[in-house]
Amino acid sequence: MPLRESVGLVSVERGQGGGGCGRTTHVVADAPHDLRSGRAGRRAGAGRVTIARMPASQPTVLATSGGHRAGARARVLFDSLVHHAVDLSGVHGRRPRILYLGTAVGDAEHVTARMHEAARVAGFDLTPLHLFPMPNVDDVEGTLLDHDVVWVMGGSVANLLAVWRVHGLDRALRRAWRAGVVLSGVSAGSICWFEGGATDSYGPELRPVADALGFLPYGNGVHYDSDPGRRPLIHRLVADGTLPTAHCTDDGVGLVYHGTRLVEAVTESAGKGAYVVTCEGDGVREERLEPRLLPPVRY
Repeated sequence: MPLRESVGLVSVERGQGGGGCGRTTHVVADAPHDLRSGRAGRRAGAGRVTIARMPASQPTVLATSGGHRAGARARVLFDSLVHHAVDLSGVHGRRPRILYLGTAVGDAEHVTARMHEAARVAGFDLTPLHLFPMPNVDDVEGTLLDHDVVWVMGGSVANLLAVWRVHGLDRALRRAWRAGVVLSGVSAGSICWFEGGATDSYGPELRPVADALGFLPYGNGVHYDSDPGRRPLIHRLVADGTLPTAHCTDDGVGLVYHGTRLVEAVTESAGKGAYVVTCEGDGVREERLEPRLLPPVRY
């Protein structure tokens, strides 16, 4: 009999067993779309809490293998996928508020500076949430809830997960997701929302990570077209039951989820694809999804 458990706002069934497609995962109930219309904001004075409009109407994730491009004057610019994350939040009438998490690169100051510049050029307000050497804010969860979009930088997903859990950020991010803050990111900032994927966190040879946050009950493959080792490893991990059905992206492609339901693949680069890898017999079946081309961002 399958085990039944709650993942985020959905009910999921998992097959038992460690191999031969034993870890099948499928959603049996979508996340509800009637979430409360407001969310708790930052405390503004003793005993007073401000209430801000919930940006997205339902829990939303944009998991990507892109979002950045080189600029003529700035080292990094936000490309169409980051702008799409802002669009998904529904913010209007003010500058979008982006919370940047650079944990996967050790909160490197030069990367944070480039993200600040990219946000300035795009017309966004960006706040970095640093965890090294200690959190740079008193109220981590309140800071999350005060933003429209969370953007997670790529790097080491294994280190990211360990540090987030030490500081309780895994639980705070789940509450922010439920409250309508759009969760998004690139590479490690994509894998983290899923059950796991393939990572170079441990060295040059790709290895599995299977203890990610699990907000989305699938495996995740990133850089599917640019790193030749990722596709065969994802296939093996799905075939042997280490990962459930996996959703994968070429560079420049993002996957949009409402609740835990995949609703659309989008791309900032023509000709790129998204893929669903499912277990079939003793092997896997890979289905290509054709993403919708996002409008280019002109600076």
